[in-house]
Amino acid sequence: MVGMSRPAGGTGGSAPGRHLIRGSVSLPEAELMWRFSRSSGPGGQHVNTSDSQVELRFDLAATKALPEVWKERALARLEGRLVDGVVSVRSSEHRSQWRNRESAAVRLAALLAEATAPPPKPRKPRRIPRGLNERRLREKKQRSQTKRGRSGRDW
Repeated sequence: MVGMSRPAGGTGGSAPGRHLIRGSVSLPEAELMWRFSRSSGPGGQHVNTSDSQVELRFDLAATKALPEVWKERALARLEGRLVDGVVSVRSSEHRSQWRNRESAAVRLAALLAEATAPPPKPRKPRRIPRGLNERRLREKKQRSQTKRGRSGRDW
């Protein structure tokens, strides 16, 4: 297949074959499973003969590359996308297999970065300022009087 011997390239100055998830943690090239197939899309006659669509699979349940806390968090958040603990990303938007490989690897790294992110800090309930509450009640009373003045009870 075309381009099988080339490792997936990185973006933003990272070494070839490294796609950073967060911090110094990156996708290990050895744990990535690639599958290539014919893509439906632009390309003319060339598309009928080349395997440019890329499916990238990563065994999230069995990986040792992620810290245990991140792995548990990602397994919980990506539960609906996983098939036997494996997450897969498909890319076919480019005509070249090489660009689809890079696109799929970047999308997988972004997906894992989002899934392993720490949960947001819980919101602390705050007291409503007195002036704000008094203004709300005053406006509510004015609105009530306006509506009461519209009724035709005094006839």
